[in-house]
Amino acid sequence: MGERLLTLDTGTMRERTAELQGIKDEVERGSAKATEQQHAKGKLTARERIALLFDEGSFQEVEALRRHRATGFGLEDKRPYTDGAVTGWGTVHGRTVFTYAHDFRIFGGALGEAHATKIHKIMDMALAAGAPLVSLNDGAGARIQEGVSALAGYGGIFERNTRASGSIPQISVMLGPCAGGAAYSPALTDFVFMVRDTSQMFITGPDVVRAVTGEQISQNGLGGADVHAEMSGVAHFAYDDEETCLADVRYLLSMLPDNNRQAPPAVSATDPVDRRCDVLHDLVPTDGSRPYDMRQVIEELVDGGEHMEVHERWAINVICTLARLGGQVVGIVANQPRSLAGALDIHSSEKAARFVQFCDSFNIPLVTLVDVPGFLPGVEQEHGGIIRHGAKLLYAYCNATVPRISVVLRKAYGGAYIVMDSRSIGADLSYAWPANEIAVMGAEGAANVVFRRQIAAADDPESTRAQLVKEYKTELMHPYYAAEAGLVDDVIDPAETRRILIRSLDMLREKHAPLPVRKHGNQPV
Repeated sequence: MGERLLTLDTGTMRERTAELQGIKDEVERGSAKATEQQHAKGKLTARERIALLFDEGSFQEVEALRRHRATGFGLEDKRPYTDGAVTGWGTVHGRTVFTYAHDFRIFGGALGEAHATKIHKIMDMALAAGAPLVSLNDGAGARIQEGVSALAGYGGIFERNTRASGSIPQISVMLGPCAGGAAYSPALTDFVFMVRDTSQMFITGPDVVRAVTGEQISQNGLGGADVHAEMSGVAHFAYDDEETCLADVRYLLSMLPDNNRQAPPAVSATDPVDRRCDVLHDLVPTDGSRPYDMRQVIEELVDGGEHMEVHERWAINVICTLARLGGQVVGIVANQPRSLAGALDIHSSEKAARFVQFCDSFNIPLVTLVDVPGFLPGVEQEHGGIIRHGAKLLYAYCNATVPRISVVLRKAYGGAYIVMDSRSIGADLSYAWPANEIAVMGAEGAANVVFRRQIAAADDPESTRAQLVKEYKTELMHPYYAAEAGLVDDVIDPAETRRILIRSLDMLREKHAPLPVRKHGNQPV
């Protein structure tokens, strides 16, 4: 494949067009043997993936006839069309999306100069057009035969990833190996999708790990989809097959704006905006020590109970998800009492901060559901830099200019209450349910500090402690204390939460909050 050249002899335009079409058909078919080998690995070809991603018949390829110009090292007789990268644009749900896809059948998808130049061009086109970019990654890294030219190609991709960040949505779909410096491009994008067993990401592979550290590990054990979805947090989504993965990429795109100058796409709400959520009265226990599943709360509040959770299996003590309220896209950040009682730790702070930052970049309003006992205590957390990592979430919220609404469902203690988009850091509206407890710390801990001497001097310390805890709760932790102090805008019926959120978001839709003039802030990293 790819060795035919357009003839230069005379002929009619019809004949030349027919010859051109023949070459393009051959390019699209590719090598039958290479296609069989790709399928034998349980993987689709680049063009099969593109067909699943885009609306039928909408894909327009760019530079299909591009070939490398390298000579020597065995490449002079192998100059296939496309050079192993399929690039172009099409529509997803009728909206323009750009893509580049590594074709593993050609040079193992390895990146060379022409290959990289094609990717640079499509990235520039996506940014200029103000449309999302989806990369379908299945490549063997830099093309060794082209030396430093291949490495420079990666540099150009990284620079464009960074320039496009916050301007257009960037999605990386990992469908094969991704090793070494190539892994940094997905890490610079907004979302990373992976497929189990067939996709891996790592900086140094198992052979190098074994040589340097003596550790024995497989490719999937080192950098497979489950590893990155559960342990490292590199992957936002993981799937069993490519078809399901690409279907969810389409679904995610349906909730994102084309660029940072547009609002997310709205749909007509089929779920009544004034629907009461009476089940919430029984779903959330008033006893702050009893766990419950915050996902059930989210499903009750959002349109049709549908939402797309980001990092579902990493840092599970906080939930970050995209959903719709009244047909409008929102980003929801919520503590998860089923894990670590909903306390914030290093990983959950990073996870939520990144999500808040993404939503703010693309004009997606934020709803924060608060039930947090504090930051997770412990030597490991302190030595790991919980102060620095917690500050990332604080910075992200304080820096966000999109509409921001918080709802305190139950407990909200200490610095974690402030960090979870409290009024004091700029939330536009703050609501609370009737069982809320907003305080510096829980009543037991507070009483032990405030009344330490009184308890120690009592004839019956335990009885005295219990009485003082009760008094502290009555005076400083009753549900209306925060409202009386102006720290929440209203104490609301849980069943009315959906209606109130939708009305509040409608009011805030035209919110404008200018930032100070500066190049950029120096956020904690």
